[in-house]
Amino acid sequence: MEELLTGLVASDRLGAWVRATVLLTLGVLLSGIASRLVRRAAARHVSAHRLLLLRRLAFYLVLALFVASALRELGFSLAVLMGAAGVVTVGLSFASQTSASNLISGLFLIGERAFSVGDIIKVGATTGEVLSVDLLSVKLRTFDNLYVRIPNETLIKSEVTTLTRFPIRRLDMVLGVAYKEDINRVRDVLMQVADRNLLCLDEPAPLFIFTGFGDSALQIQFSLWARRENFLAMRNSIAADIKAAFDEAGIEIPFPHRSLYTGEATRPFPVVLVDAAASGSDPRAAVGSTDDQSSGGESR
Repeated sequence: MEELLTGLVASDRLGAWVRATVLLTLGVLLSGIASRLVRRAAARHVSAHRLLLLRRLAFYLVLALFVASALRELGFSLAVLMGAAGVVTVGLSFASQTSASNLISGLFLIGERAFSVGDIIKVGATTGEVLSVDLLSVKLRTFDNLYVRIPNETLIKSEVTTLTRFPIRRLDMVLGVAYKEDINRVRDVLMQVADRNLLCLDEPAPLFIFTGFGDSALQIQFSLWARRENFLAMRNSIAADIKAAFDEAGIEIPFPHRSLYTGEATRPFPVVLVDAAASGSDPRAAVGSTDDQSSGGESR
């Protein structure tokens, strides 16, 4: 009789383990199906990063239900498990305040929708494509193919620039021309360059702004608009076009100049060029003789 009871108990335990295994296997399969159904149903209605979160939520929610059922088959009390989970959660909340802060920040990022998966953003000195927006961090891929993880709390506290938010972008070029040039003529040449460049948009129109008198040049800002996908190509091509147009029109792009002026009452400094190699003398002596002659000329 005892052997029969022992066999029944063992068979019941074996059956419980079999049922739990079947439930877990079925849970994994149905979780994947639920994730794919959510993707098909919501792909056209929500952004990419929200769709990713919904798929994960559906997957883990269905999986959690089957895990709870499997534990119940093994004889675990769900009430005890929930109580233990609550105690563990409270302890973890005190031990992982940074994670909790990132979690709350992630909820704000998801609700604010400042950027989505596939956008190009700039955070501090890091610029890259958004790969995923998770509850704890945002993953980026930089233009040199590096993987960067930025905590959500850092994004909330930092200035984030979304470079692909709008369909068009403006390029602000800072130029300098010589003081002898006619500003109106320079403006006409730049506008002709913008008209000939196929990547430059006619609307909004190019903007010509005279920004001031520099140390060695007249300072100009020339602003151009391009479609987002053509921005880098336009940025490179317009610089070459401006340089070629200035050379053709004879417009000088000056380099920094320095002029020595001692006033009207003083005669100009005399300058003597000495070929030290030809004379066989010490170059330092040649420089000194030039200084002496300059001093003598200034005294005269």
